[in-house]
Amino acid sequence: MRVLSAMQPSGQLHLGNYFGSMKPNLDFLAQSEDSYFFIADLHALTSVQDPALLRQYREDAILGYLAAGFDPEKAVIFYQSEVPEHTELLWILSTVSPVGLLERAVSYKEKVEKGISASVGLFAYPVLQAADILLYGADKVPVGKDQKQHVEMARDIAIKFNNQFGDVLTVPEPVIGEDVAVVPGIDGQKMSKSYGNTIPLFGEEKEVKKAIMGIVTDSKEKDDPKDPETCIIYQIHRLMLGKKEALALAKEYRSGLPYGEAKKKLFQSYMEFFGPMRQRRETISLKEARHVLDEGAKKARSAAQKTMEEVRRAVGLR
Repeated sequence: MRVLSAMQPSGQLHLGNYFGSMKPNLDFLAQSEDSYFFIADLHALTSVQDPALLRQYREDAILGYLAAGFDPEKAVIFYQSEVPEHTELLWILSTVSPVGLLERAVSYKEKVEKGISASVGLFAYPVLQAADILLYGADKVPVGKDQKQHVEMARDIAIKFNNQFGDVLTVPEPVIGEDVAVVPGIDGQKMSKSYGNTIPLFGEEKEVKKAIMGIVTDSKEKDDPKDPETCIIYQIHRLMLGKKEALALAKEYRSGLPYGEAKKKLFQSYMEFFGPMRQRRETISLKEARHVLDEGAKKARSAAQKTMEEVRRAVGLR
C-alpha cells in the first residue's frame, strides 16, 4: 500500500498545523512501508507571491517536519516544485478534466470569498492536486474532512482518464481521520493564519506567551465555575494532555479556576510538550535539510518518471 500526503507552506507553522495536519500525517506515514510526503510549494503560489516569504515558509516546513519526527529513512520527503512531472501530468489531466467538475470545488469558492485572487491556478488547483496523487500511484491519501472533495475529484479525473486511454492510473482512496482535532484559534474560530488567531510552533517564547495570554474568554468572574467544553483555553490545552490529566484539569475549571491561571497552565504545558521539538529544530542545519530534500527528490522523480512513461505512451506522446 502506497500512502501519499502533503503540506502547503503558506504561513508560519502553528499549533493548528501540528495537531490538525502534522501529527496525523506523521502517525499515518509511520504505519506504511511505502510513503511519500511533499511540501506543496507550487500550490502555495496561489496565495503566497512574495518570493522571500515563500522561501522562508518552505524552509520552515522542512525544518518543522524533521523536528517533529519525520524519518527520511522510512519515507520520502521532497519539494513538489523539484519534481517537474507534477506540472506535466497537470497539463495532460487538464485536457480530460471537465470544467463543471472544477466549478463545484467548495475550496475555490471559499478562498475567493476570503480575498485570494480568482486566478486560473486557484481554479485548476484540484487538477494539480490530482496530478500530485496520481503521479505516485497512491492507494491511500490521508486528508482532513475539508480536503475530502479534492481526493474525490482526483478519483473522478483518474477514472475519466482511464476510460479514455486505458487502465493506467491508480484510483486513490481518501482516508479521513475522524479523530483529527479541529484546533480552535485564540478567538474561537478554527486556528488559521488567514484569521490571525494562531499560536506559533517555533516562535520566540515571548511571542508564544503573548498569543496564549490573548486567548478570548467570556465575562465570568475570577472564581466562577467555568464550562471546559465551551472554554477555548481548555479546548487547546487538552490536546497536549493525557486523558486522566485532561479530566483533572476539567474538574479545576468547574471548581472556578481563574482564566489568568488557566492561561499560565496552558503556557507551561505548551513549553513542556513542544520544548524537545523546538530544541531539535535548532540543531537541524539547512545543509542537512537540503540533503534530505535532494535524496527525496531523486526517489520521487524515479517513481514519477515511471508513471509519466506510461501516461505519455497511453495518450500518444510516445
